[in-house]
Amino acid sequence: MTGSVNATSVGVVTPQTVQFDDPLALDSGRVLPGYTLAYETYGTLNADASNAILVCHALSGNHHAAGYHHADERKPGWWDACIGPGKPLDTNRFFVVCSNNLGGCHGSTGPTSIDPETGSPYGAGFPLVTVRDWVRSQARLADHLGVQCWAAVAGGSLGGMQAMQWAIDQPDRLRHAVVIAAAPRLSAQNIAFNEVARQAIRSDPGFQEGRYAATGDRPRTGLMLARMLGHITYLSEAAMGEKFGRDRRDTRAGYRYNYDVEFEVESYLRYQGESFVEHFDANTYLLMTRALDYFDPAASADGDLAAALSGVTAPFFVASFTSDWRFPPAASHEIVRALLDTDKRVSYAEIRANQGHDAFLMPVPRYREVFATYMQRVAEEVGV
Repeated sequence: MTGSVNATSVGVVTPQTVQFDDPLALDSGRVLPGYTLAYETYGTLNADASNAILVCHALSGNHHAAGYHHADERKPGWWDACIGPGKPLDTNRFFVVCSNNLGGCHGSTGPTSIDPETGSPYGAGFPLVTVRDWVRSQARLADHLGVQCWAAVAGGSLGGMQAMQWAIDQPDRLRHAVVIAAAPRLSAQNIAFNEVARQAIRSDPGFQEGRYAATGDRPRTGLMLARMLGHITYLSEAAMGEKFGRDRRDTRAGYRYNYDVEFEVESYLRYQGESFVEHFDANTYLLMTRALDYFDPAASADGDLAAALSGVTAPFFVASFTSDWRFPPAASHEIVRALLDTDKRVSYAEIRANQGHDAFLMPVPRYREVFATYMQRVAEEVGV
């Protein structure tokens, strides 16, 4: 059923862009002379702009968080399970905004954009960006939209980390922080997974040291492998076992020595990898994983997360999932403890779900229930 006929969907939406001409100083020391952000909005901004919510996307996400781009589109935006009429981010009450992060490849300025100094795509020459850089760029988007203070900044995974950074860097510009399936920093294991993915891309002959746009080629195999590896980490063993088990595509086949697709899980991963290559940029993938690696707000406070969070004023809603082994509940517990240590207001939910890290994208009943309950509190607070 498409958005045009589904009463729980925001329907057909049109992406928008905004150009910022003022230079943006980045944590890397580089300066962008200007930049574009692509974004979508759902719902209606009220008269005093008090009902606006910023949604931050995860590693491979973009600004298309809900609804459909055309009436016959089959797959909705990535957080459609939670954005729409009657959903936790209820568009009958809230004005929801989602932008493609700076450095992205879906309309915002990034490696595929033209470098004004050279007249060619930035490619690997695009400067490194951090989560703090994204907050700075989105604060200007808030100004453009006439939003002085977000009712909430919300996100899952890397998006949840961004919500946390918003609360630290812009305490006067958000009322609530919604941090789902996130962590205060990556573990060494997570950084290792990201490095393997980056090496898969960089070692592909088509990568050409990041200058592949000039030849029309791209590191298809490397990017496909990176996505396959990442996708394994987003699922739990139980979810993979339930969905695929050891099912084979042809149960009559004997042993195969050409290493072609035989098990259903192999077919699924190859499909995920091949489809990802068609809509994502390899340099952007390198950039986003490195931004994820660098995220560590406690680093600026001698490793003390409570000290890093001491200046936040927004109440937090933190949620984790029992089968998420990439960002496990223990990582959320660390965030909650740090907030409580400095007498901050925090609500925490640990959701029993077997979908792994990807559970935050799915309509898990208990998850949607507690998320909606918290957002009801936000709605009452801002009077919508």
